Parts: sequence; structure tokens; C-alpha cells
Amino acid sequence: MTDDGSGAPPARLPLDWIAASLRRERVRAGLSLSELAKRAGIAKSTLSQLESASGNPSVETLWALSVALGVPFSALVEPPAPAVQVIRAGQGPTVRSERATYAATLLSASPPGARRDIYHLRVEPGAARESDPHIPGTVEHLIVATGCLKAGPRGEEAELGPGDYMAYRGDVPHTYEALEPGTTFVLVMQHV
Repeated sequence: MTDDGSGAPPARLPLDWIAASLRRERVRAGLSLSELAKRAGIAKSTLSQLESASGNPSVETLWALSVALGVPFSALVEPPAPAVQVIRAGQGPTVRSERATYAATLLSASPPGARRDIYHLRVEPGAARESDPHIPGTVEHLIVATGCLKAGPRGEEAELGPGDYMAYRGDVPHTYEALEPGTTFVLVMQHV
């Protein structure tokens, strides 16, 4: 369905979102239709209609379901994330270092249940980027795209070129240092 130009969302989409969210959260909680309906104080037939996108939920009904499922109200009504996300080179939220020519662009924050962040980094020769230890159990994975990089825990650094991969503990002091202009790499921070 398409937008009719009024600025209102397509007629069926919100019900589809709600239906999919209800099913997802009910299954995640390990509840049957009957058990969830009972906990929320609604009829099983009402819940069945909502999960088949044929019901007409009120705020009160959805609120009762969110409480019974132990999830925020927004978890039931938030539009689904796009299946494919593209961040073009040079775009995305970027933070720069004060002490080195180092810029980190967050490509993907860790969603609930997952414990990883993905960054695209651009480093220039000069001062090394000294990183303090991250939370205990952090592991960093990096893949060099262009240039030459010296990276790793202090005293265990390795020189890496395009296509080289490295993994190391990120919960100890570590560094990144460009050995060639235009050095870029992808960094995955895995938190356990």
C-alpha cells in the first residue's frame, strides 16, 4: 500500500506492525494465546484477531498487553526496522579524537540482545590513538581496508595491511596508529 498524500500512514501497515510485534513478543516470552490473554485481562479471540492483523486495538488493550509481556508500549507499535540499511562512505555519526587524527563513524549500534558495535575508522599518520580499556570481556575485531595500520594491546601491536584481520582483548589498554596516509578500517567491538 502507498501513502495517499495526506501524511497518514498506509491503512494496513500499522495493524501489520502490531500483529507482528505481538506475535514476536508473545513467542519470545514463551506464552500461549490463552495465557497472554489471561494475563492481560482480554479475550483470547481479541488477541487472536490482533495477531492476525484483523482487530482494532485500543491504547488500553495494547498497554495491557505490553504490561503482560513485560515490554515497553513502544515495542508493540514501533515500525519495523528496514531489512537493509546502507550508510554511504563519509556519512553516519562521526566522532573525532582530540589527541590524534582519528575519526570513528558508528555503522551499527548493538541492538537489544546483541552485544556488538560496528565502526568505520579513518586514521592519519601522526600521534597514535591510545585507547583506555573498555568494559570487561570486550573483544575487538578489525579489518584493514586501505593503508597500513599498527594496532593492538600495548606491547603486542601488529602491523596490518589491506584485507588483514586482527582480534584482541579490548579490556586492556590498546592503540591504533596509521603508518600510511588514508588508512581506513572496520572495527567490531564485541561485548560479553
